[in-house]
Amino acid sequence: MPEVPRSRRSCLAVPGSNPRFLEKAKSLDADQVFLDLEDAVAPIAKPDARKNIVAALNEGGWGEKIRVVRVNDWTTEWTYRDVIEVVEGAGANLDCIMLPKVQTAEQVVTLDTLLTQIEKVNGLEVGRIGIEAQIENALGLVNVDAIATASPRVETIIFGPADFMASINMKSLVVGEQPPGYDVGDAYHYILMRILMAARAYDKQAIDGPYLQIKDLEGYHRVAGRSAALGFDGKWVLHPDQVAAANEVFSPAQSDYDHAENILDAYEHYTSAAGGALGAVMLGDEMIDEASRKMALVVSAKGRSAGMQRTDVWQAPSD
Repeated sequence: MPEVPRSRRSCLAVPGSNPRFLEKAKSLDADQVFLDLEDAVAPIAKPDARKNIVAALNEGGWGEKIRVVRVNDWTTEWTYRDVIEVVEGAGANLDCIMLPKVQTAEQVVTLDTLLTQIEKVNGLEVGRIGIEAQIENALGLVNVDAIATASPRVETIIFGPADFMASINMKSLVVGEQPPGYDVGDAYHYILMRILMAARAYDKQAIDGPYLQIKDLEGYHRVAGRSAALGFDGKWVLHPDQVAAANEVFSPAQSDYDHAENILDAYEHYTSAAGGALGAVMLGDEMIDEASRKMALVVSAKGRSAGMQRTDVWQAPSD
C-alpha cells in the first residue's frame, strides 16, 4: 500500500496580524492552517504579523494540523524578511512555506536555497520544510510543470482564483463563481485540470483556492464539489463555517470508502495462490481487476488520510 499523504481537505487562511484569530484557529477542525503574511495583512502591519506568527507557532496547541506560513511574493520587498524571521524564529514548528504568485521555477529554487541556508545555520533538518506553490496568473500556469519539479520540497500546487481572474482579464467580480455570460460549462475547468495534471504527474497534491462568499455554504459545496470531482485534494476555507463543508466534500462517502477497501481485500485474496491466482473476478455483481484496484487505491488513500474507519469488512469465502 502506498504511503498515505497528509490530509489537506480544508486549508484554513488566518491573518497573521490578528492574534485572536491565530488562537481560535488552533481549535478548529481544519486539516491545514496557513498563517498569512500576504494579502490578508496590510503593509504597515507585516513586521508585527511576523512576530505574531512566530509566537503562535512556538506556543503550540495546533494538534495534527499542517502548519504553513504564506509569505509575500518575490516581486515585493517583504519576502526575504518573511522567510528569515519566520523560519529562524519557529522553523522547528513549521511544516511548509507557501509562496504566492509563483511564475517561474527559478522563484521556487530561490526559496529552496534560502530555506537551506537558514536550516544549516540554525541546526534545522535540511529539506524538512516543504513548499506550497500558488499559481495566480497566466505565466505561472504556463510554467506549472517546471514549477512542480523545481524542488523536492514542493508538496502542493494551489490555484489562486482572484489574482488569476484579474491576470487574464476575466469579466467578473465574484471569486469562485462563473463569469457573467459564460453560460455553458466551467470557465475554470482548463485551469483546474492543468494544475491537477502537473500535480499528479509529479506526485504533488492539488489544492483549490477560496470561495469568498463566506455565508453561502450551498455555493461553497457546489464549487468545492467540482474540484473534488476532478480529483483535487482540498480547498481553502476563509471562515470556520466552511471547514466542515470542505472536510465533507473532499472525503469519500462512507459507502465508497468501505467498497474501495473491500475491492482491495478481495483482489489481494483472489490474485494470490490461496485465492486461485485469478486476474479478474466477481465481487458481488461487479467485476474487478487490476484497473479496479488502482481506482480503489485512490479512494482508500483519501479515506485513510481523513482518518475514516471501515464499517463493512469483506470476508474471503471459506473452502
